[in-house]
Amino acid sequence: MTGRPRVLLVADPNRDGIPATLAIVEPAIENRADNVLRIAPDDALPESPFDVAVVLGGDGTILAQARRLAARETPIAGVNVGRLGFLAEFDAEGFAGAADRVLGDDPPVTERMMLEIAVETAGSAASDAANLEWAPALNDCVVTAGPPFRMIELGLDFNGNGGPHLSGDGLIVSTPTGSTAYNVSAGGPIVHPSCDAFVITPLAVHSLAFRPIIASPDEPIAITVARVNDGTTLVIDGQLTRRLKTGDRVHVRRGGHRVRMIRDPRAEFWSTVVRKMRWATGPTYRDR
Repeated sequence: MTGRPRVLLVADPNRDGIPATLAIVEPAIENRADNVLRIAPDDALPESPFDVAVVLGGDGTILAQARRLAARETPIAGVNVGRLGFLAEFDAEGFAGAADRVLGDDPPVTERMMLEIAVETAGSAASDAANLEWAPALNDCVVTAGPPFRMIELGLDFNGNGGPHLSGDGLIVSTPTGSTAYNVSAGGPIVHPSCDAFVITPLAVHSLAFRPIIASPDEPIAITVARVNDGTTLVIDGQLTRRLKTGDRVHVRRGGHRVRMIRDPRAEFWSTVVRKMRWATGPTYRDR
């Protein structure tokens, strides 16, 4: 990108906190952009070209926009108007202060691995399996038991070479970016988002011998649903859902596109984990 950029500004002006944030962010963009295209998060992407996307909202908004902007290789700057803001690194003042660099010729971009997920329905013909519909995910995909909340049984296979079976409440397959989301709440490891890996964490598995693992993204994963509940569901990025039946197979592979995120130059991943996740916070000592 050379010269003044064409900016896609994604914001819901009716959401709490957005108008006040726009009052700071919008002038910073207008002073540096050749053109500003404004849409709400649920609007279709404009046909007019754009060089960078500035997304106002929480991490859920960033996830939704990342899934549809990754194929365009559009850099995304997230401005947090949510609660945590792990993906939306900037606050309004921070974005305005860094706007020259963020909207300049060489923004601080990091590329993040994505997943692609498809469901092969039970009894599908081989020709059907070859034409699966793949959905992208930036954070994770989860197979969760659902009502009536009895244990489900899943088989895990790595690249056709086999793997374990498990009984429990389900399974998470996350990217390193998603490792600080549902995965870490379920006891999985935190993985730096610059890595490429599958992070696999069971949910309340009925075994002392199944621990979270880090697997190569070069080995596609197949999850066979051996026993389900009526509400057993595949959940993608916490936003897209599909009911699963006995015999279905959930296929997970490394995504063909990478999400390009513009970093806050003031932020660093591990210090963000300490500050926002309160990593390793100890007791409140009397002398501290």
